Amino acid sequence: MGTKFSKQGPPKAKPIGGLNGYEQILHYVTTSFFLRNLVSKSRRRMLISGYDLDMSYITERLLAMSYPAERVRAMYRNPLWQVKNVLDMRHPNQYKVYNLCIEEKYDPAHFHGRVEVYPFDDNHVPPLSMVKLFCESIYSWLCCDPQNIAVIHCMAGKGRTGLMVCSYLVYTGMTVDEAFQLYANRRTTNNEGLSIPSQRRYVKYWSEVLSFARGKINRPPDVNLPATTIRELRRIRLYDTVNVNSVFVVLMEMQEIPGQLYRPSVEVARRCCRQIKQGYYKNSTPMYYLSYVDGENDMNQSEPVSPRIVMQMDTERPAIYQKTCLDYCFENPLQVTGDVRIIFYEKMIGGRLFYVCFNTAFIRGSLLQFSLRDLDKVGSKGKSICGPSFCLELLFCPANAVQ
Repeated sequence: MGTKFSKQGPPKAKPIGGLNGYEQILHYVTTSFFLRNLVSKSRRRMLISGYDLDMSYITERLLAMSYPAERVRAMYRNPLWQVKNVLDMRHPNQYKVYNLCIEEKYDPAHFHGRVEVYPFDDNHVPPLSMVKLFCESIYSWLCCDPQNIAVIHCMAGKGRTGLMVCSYLVYTGMTVDEAFQLYANRRTTNNEGLSIPSQRRYVKYWSEVLSFARGKINRPPDVNLPATTIRELRRIRLYDTVNVNSVFVVLMEMQEIPGQLYRPSVEVARRCCRQIKQGYYKNSTPMYYLSYVDGENDMNQSEPVSPRIVMQMDTERPAIYQKTCLDYCFENPLQVTGDVRIIFYEKMIGGRLFYVCFNTAFIRGSLLQFSLRDLDKVGSKGKSICGPSFCLELLFCPANAVQ
């Protein structure tokens, strides 16, 4: 389970009447709603007991909010002492806080020790094993008492929070689309809830590993996490690019650290995708593989199954010369495993264009394709290099293949 703080005791946070001079100044500043409303943008806010807080009830028992901040950060985030007062008033002894931040922390004693931490990077995705622990913890806590609620937050209380809240809604039986829509309606004023494509992709991954037993009510689903899968990446290609002759690409994997929930991303390769010019196309020779089909070599079969010879045909050469394309072909296929993040840069240092996250266990076949709307954090620079039919393509060696 997540990092737990179960120590019970009187809270160390001071009531409003006991604030020192510095805190009184901060309290006065934070009662000016303009700055915090500006920071919260389209996220829904609640007016409670004179406090204006960035928080929303997604269901009666799931509360999403931004980070409960102290000191200067409280000027534009939820002031921690205000969050504490509201939770103690509305849900005394019946709330637990789930912190998704890796970049900040606070004393769990503010919330009577009822805090669990499931940390992962901002604008990023968690390993599915962490999602499993998170959902199981919330389910157990809510089952303890019908009045218990779970309070989930990251920093802004939208992306990481939305991913985990939607994952839990799916865990309780909602479809992915229903979870997305409910979160968007309850958390935002513009109906744009979980907006980062890779975070939405991971909620869909999560839904694929859940198995609900028929006819059994009030029972959590079985979770069948996929086995660690190694895939060999042969080529990175960007179709229909404009205003650019090359881009730099960095491939990263989440690294598991024993005894730690947080998995930092580590770089596994750095390359440069360059423009494909006629006469310089590398894949001019067809490639052959020996392919073994899963399940065919069954124990009941008396004879072993012979490998099938598969040839990769060069049928795309005319297409890549119709538009400007950038690519990089690995001389030796690059092995990637588990949760992968690929980041594209305008220059070797700085100038990020966009990125994408995926898990190798969910790759079907040998090709992954991403349109512009499937990429994360595409700014003006990223859009400026993408033509109308832009596509990012990742080509992998066939699964279970021997080259």
